[in-house]
Amino acid sequence: MRRRILQSILGVVILIGIVLGAPLIYTAWLWVEDITRNDLQARLERMASEVVDQEGVNGVVEGELDTTALRFLTPGDGHLVVIYPSTTDPAARADIGQELVSAPIVESLAMGTSGSLRLEVPSEPMRTQQRQAVLAVTLVVLASMAAGTAVAILTARRLSDPLLDVAERAARLAAGDFRPDPRRHGIAELDRVSDVLDSATVEISGRLQRERVLVGDVSHQLRSRLTAIRLRLDELSVHPDPDVVLEANEAMAQVDRLTTAIDELVQSSRYTSSAVPLVVVDELDGVIEEWQGPYRDAGRILVLRGDSDLIASATGSRLRESVAVLVDNALVHGGGTCVVSVRLIQGVTRDGAQRESTVCVEVSDEGTGVSNDLAPHIFDRGFSGAGSTGVGLALARALIEADGGRLELQRRRPALFAIFLPTPRDTPPTYEREPR
Repeated sequence: MRRRILQSILGVVILIGIVLGAPLIYTAWLWVEDITRNDLQARLERMASEVVDQEGVNGVVEGELDTTALRFLTPGDGHLVVIYPSTTDPAARADIGQELVSAPIVESLAMGTSGSLRLEVPSEPMRTQQRQAVLAVTLVVLASMAAGTAVAILTARRLSDPLLDVAERAARLAAGDFRPDPRRHGIAELDRVSDVLDSATVEISGRLQRERVLVGDVSHQLRSRLTAIRLRLDELSVHPDPDVVLEANEAMAQVDRLTTAIDELVQSSRYTSSAVPLVVVDELDGVIEEWQGPYRDAGRILVLRGDSDLIASATGSRLRESVAVLVDNALVHGGGTCVVSVRLIQGVTRDGAQRESTVCVEVSDEGTGVSNDLAPHIFDRGFSGAGSTGVGLALARALIEADGGRLELQRRRPALFAIFLPTPRDTPPTYEREPR
């Protein structure tokens, strides 16, 4: 940021220096020449008045022309040519000063119809003055650009450092660091942002604390109710009817899994990410087993396919809950066989570029799929096209993204949802066992 600000200001300073400096240099060059020529013209006018004073009543110079004043007005290194009317010659000539002038500057002045003055002086003194003037203007322009550069550096530092501090503070806030920062930078707008961040820090911290307390209370109440249900089911487990005992045991297993899931979700919700390397298929076995009963009751089939050794970096409870949401969504809104497949996406693109490998968990069915109107909003919280709460898919995506993964709708008809999970960098996937 500092570099961009500095480059922008320096570009403006250099552009202004060029746009203003070039005309100033040219003007200084012409200004010195104009001063020199005006001085020569002034000398010629004084010389003309001296010649006119020597003319008689009839407008001619009687006798010899007195050149004393003319020699005084002629520069020592110059040459003056006087053409004047006399009684013997209507165009008499008088040469005063040096015989030859190298690289002269010439100025002339007409005196009536038969007289004129022509003054030549060397141009080198004028050129020297012009170069000095150009050098002075150049130094002024360079000094102005140097001052502009200094101002640019100070301005860039003045603006970039506070902006970087505010950005770092926002990043810390996003990472869960809610400590207030008393630093201010003397810039009203940035100080206003810092004040707002302080207020947001207090508000977010308070809300998170209240939500954690609420989650703890809700989880405690749920565990208490689940414990009571399990005690009632435990009494049914000693019933003389074997079918009742079987159903009671199945129900107790469901209660135990639900209790474990609640504990894991509550624990993982207290941290930004609790992802660990885990075998994806092993984690999903319990989800598939849990949903086999509802699928059998609906006359449908639920299948798990994939390599049994694929390892991904994820939180087990979050992954299981997300896949359970997708499987439930396929049961309610889909049709036919529901397939949960696990596969590895190699980290090489078509052009040969390297990237990290990912584990892809796909959930598909054979139903009518997702309509074009519903597809853009299917992950929006509270949005539903079938009268449900519209929370499930939004929750599933949030759980996956919390571990650095992605949940996307890969195909609309029939529906295909894909979860992309990162692979552990220090644990490459293996392929020892046969795919399921």
